[in-house]
Amino acid sequence: QVQLVESGGGLVQAGGSLKLSCVVSGGAFGTYAMAWFRQTPGKEREFVAAIRERGGTTSYLDSVKGRFTISRDNARTSAYLHLNNLKPEDTAVYYCAAGSRMILSSLRRADQYAYWGQGTQVTVSS
Repeated sequence: QVQLVESGGGLVQAGGSLKLSCVVSGGAFGTYAMAWFRQTPGKEREFVAAIRERGGTTSYLDSVKGRFTISRDNARTSAYLHLNNLKPEDTAVYYCAAGSRMILSSLRRADQYAYWGQGTQVTVSS
C-alpha cells in the first residue's frame, strides 16, 4: 500500500518561507511523477507544481513561478516544495500526490494522480 505523508506546514508572515516534505512509502518512488496541489474551503484543488520521475522536468502554476521550487530525492523517496516570498493568497491545505506513467500534459491534472497525502496547512498572515 502506497502512503504519502506530508509535513512542514505552519503559520508564517507574508514574505516568509516554508519547506514542505512528502515521504512516500510502499511503492516504487522512482517510477512516480510527484506533484503538489492546494485547496481552500469551497474551491477545487489547484495544481501548484510537479516534477517528473527523474527530476528533469518541472511544471509550475504561473502565480508561484519564481517563488516556489519543487524537488525530489529518489534515494530518500521524498519530494519537497520550497515556498519563498509567501503571500496571504498562498494560504491553503497543501497536498502531495504521486502518479505513474504520467505524460507531460497530465502533470497538472489532479485526476491523473493515484496516490495522495493527508495534507498540511499553510497559513500566511499579512
